[in-house]
Amino acid sequence: MRVLLSCLLLLAFVPGWSGEQRLGLLGRVPQMEARPVTLDPRDPARRRLGALTYLGGVSLHSRDPAFGGFSSLVVTGDRFTLLSDGGNVVQFRMGRDWRPHALRFGNLPAGPSIGWQKQDRDSESLARDPRTGALWVGFERYNQIWRYAPDFTRAEGYVAPRAMAGWPRNGGAESLARMPDGRFVTISEEATATKAERRGLKVARALTRQGLIFAGDPLRFRPRRFLYQVSSDHDVADAAALPDGSLIVIERRFRLPFRFSNRIMLVPADEIAPGRLAKGRLLAELDTPLIHDNFEGVAVTQEDGATMLWLVSDDNQTVLERSYLLKFRLEA
Repeated sequence: MRVLLSCLLLLAFVPGWSGEQRLGLLGRVPQMEARPVTLDPRDPARRRLGALTYLGGVSLHSRDPAFGGFSSLVVTGDRFTLLSDGGNVVQFRMGRDWRPHALRFGNLPAGPSIGWQKQDRDSESLARDPRTGALWVGFERYNQIWRYAPDFTRAEGYVAPRAMAGWPRNGGAESLARMPDGRFVTISEEATATKAERRGLKVARALTRQGLIFAGDPLRFRPRRFLYQVSSDHDVADAAALPDGSLIVIERRFRLPFRFSNRIMLVPADEIAPGRLAKGRLLAELDTPLIHDNFEGVAVTQEDGATMLWLVSDDNQTVLERSYLLKFRLEA
């Protein structure tokens, strides 16, 4: 009786929670379906897009209300790992029939702050060590990089680089790539060159983005700076390394009333170096009337000696966008 009375008194005098809604977490019973999509709705047979060949794609759907918001991905063979900007993890296997199986839902075991609000798990970028399976995640708002054990079984530590401290809260480590030689590269979504960095550059400040190069694990090595020249009215959405050490960078543009487009850029390996201004070459552009959306994640794989690019889009969990997963072959 004393316990019951104590509980009633607490309910009577302690105010209810009226703050930020709890971050939506994926359920324990995974459910997802994949629906085929075409590159060009007007011409379903179209395959070529600049220096890329479209090999197929799907739109991903689930009844789980926390599903979606994918900002990065890792592809290893037929295994896919999608990470949302709320710390939700979707893993599955998928062959050339585009039918997902062995589906698993999960959530990051730890991250910045307590994990109650969405901003505590604003996970925007993902990289994986192919040898150990370790995973690194870049978080906006807190401007941190966390390392996790394979399959996100546990968090192993994090770093908040001083060089990232001034990056915008909602424009930080949107990209994170592990290079073939073991280096890590991250490019800010919005942070532009400092006054000192602009000296001698023949490029407008608005067209620069700050980048960092780590000689190895970001938790162990201090970064060195470089700059990336972004396309006009675009921001950096993600990056992935090619086998030769060059970099694929996904740029994103938003236009009113509500329209996204993306540019797929190739940055030569020798330009990804401290103190350099890296300039990308346009490979392809996704814009209306082709399939287009808020593509925020890119991954690179190899099949029969050819290089494949995988793109995933962030639907922001709205009815106006979709969770697309597309596959291209790099022809250049």
